[in-house]
Amino acid sequence: MSGEKKITVRKQKIRKNHTRAKLIFFLILTAVLLLIAAFAKYLCPYDPYAQDLTLAQKAPCPEHLLGTDRYGRDMLSRVITGSTVSIYGTLILVAVITVVGTVIGILCGWRGGKIEAVLMRISDLFLAFPGLVFALAVAAVLGGGIQNAIIALAVISWPKFARLARGLTLTQKASPYLMAAKLSGSSTGKLLIKHILPNIAGPILVTAVLDIGTMMMELAGLSFLGLGVKPPMAEWGSMINDGRSMLQIAPWMVLAPGAAIFITVMIFNLLGDTVRDYMDPRERNRGK
Repeated sequence: MSGEKKITVRKQKIRKNHTRAKLIFFLILTAVLLLIAAFAKYLCPYDPYAQDLTLAQKAPCPEHLLGTDRYGRDMLSRVITGSTVSIYGTLILVAVITVVGTVIGILCGWRGGKIEAVLMRISDLFLAFPGLVFALAVAAVLGGGIQNAIIALAVISWPKFARLARGLTLTQKASPYLMAAKLSGSSTGKLLIKHILPNIAGPILVTAVLDIGTMMMELAGLSFLGLGVKPPMAEWGSMINDGRSMLQIAPWMVLAPGAAIFITVMIFNLLGDTVRDYMDPRERNRGK
């Protein structure tokens, strides 16, 4: 092996190890967020719903690190409590649209015919409208609430996964190995579960992770507009809405939940980018 080629291989190994290290780092940060959201009620320094008007709009201080809101409720406690709804609500939403969209996409790609025509035209209809505007209409019809907000976003968000899964299924369907599996007498269920699904799971997983940040922003947007959680439940979007009228005199009421959204979305987006790089076949084959 020439010296130049050795240097190239070494650089590839370093890049691969760097990607793996980044993935582990962002997985740890994600795990920390999930643990905070899971044990929020044990981490809050104060009762997030306890009102004390004598402490209303108190600026950040050692006793209340993020200040208090208009009712004297501790902002740090409310931000921590709001993480449960904001993070796990988003993860449930992404899980629902990923599963539903993938199942529909595989069905359309495998069966084709009238089923594909009808479902793909329905997905085209949903994609023709601006997503958040359509979600606002659906949430308004359903009557608000966190469950209805999740349903509204799920209704308008599954088509992207359906179209992705359909395209990947069509590619796998025409591959030689799948034709050989058919000739060997494999049943339809075995073909879908053992061959199709494992080979399309990578791109779908990457898309789902990258979509977490977007869904979190949209879920917070619905709450900000009054179509998400109901007061006094703590949720980052509704907290921003509560504090926006006092932005000039008590900016911490908006900045605290806004910073929580920013940090969380950034971590999930960076995790998605790293997962995409790590699962890239060219990245995995480097240094072999």
